Amino acid sequence: MTALLIDLDGVLYETDEPIAGASATIQWLQENDVPHLFLTNTTSRPRTAIVGKLAGMGIDVTAAKILTPLVAAAEWLSTNAQGPAALFVTPATLEEFESIDIAAADDMRVASVVVGDFGERWSFAELNRAFRLLMNEPQPVLVALGMTRYWKAEDGLRLDTAPFVVALAHASGVEPIVLGKPARPFFETALAMLGAAPGETLMVGDDINGDVGGALSAGIRGALVRTGKFRPEDLDGDVRPDYVLDSIADLPQHWSSM
Repeated sequence: MTALLIDLDGVLYETDEPIAGASATIQWLQENDVPHLFLTNTTSRPRTAIVGKLAGMGIDVTAAKILTPLVAAAEWLSTNAQGPAALFVTPATLEEFESIDIAAADDMRVASVVVGDFGERWSFAELNRAFRLLMNEPQPVLVALGMTRYWKAEDGLRLDTAPFVVALAHASGVEPIVLGKPARPFFETALAMLGAAPGETLMVGDDINGDVGGALSAGIRGALVRTGKFRPEDLDGDVRPDYVLDSIADLPQHWSSM
């Protein structure tokens, strides 16, 4: 194994608390020049904010080392769906779409409908607005910033992007373009950024489907950590991780044998 893809939420930290040993593990990777990239389906904040959050936990990374669906989507839209984009994302992340023509709230003709972490901003009115835009002719593309079903917040589990994307796709008949985990193109983008081959790369995550299942489908090995959203029953399903670690802190001691 020569390269690493690492999830953030649930692997390096939970909500605003770092996982014990996470900082030391990332420092070990950097000191040993292990090629690595952080993959996250987080669409509630831009990379600059993620870098700041990690720094507050003693984890020093650069924005260039982070791949988010926001970054992938901005690049994809500029090439494949030129025209106004209706963004259902948090205002803080708009900086990642500076090169994109962003539709106004009252625009009824758009080239794309982009759905990310909209959180408590979702209401029937907002969901219906997205649906109506998708029903226009010519029909816009539906871009999903990941298909994670839920995540672990400070107050418990919360719905993520997938349930809203599925509802819109079902109602409109538009198949979504997925630009995040577990979609294969997202992992392939990460491999290209690292210049690594699938069989030489390991994905470390806490989501048996989004992280491990997505990686396996792209020919990448998967390691599941027993932190974050991990549940014991994850080990009884159809997706079988290549490795199971108690936490990211165990990675250095096992790396040479992986």
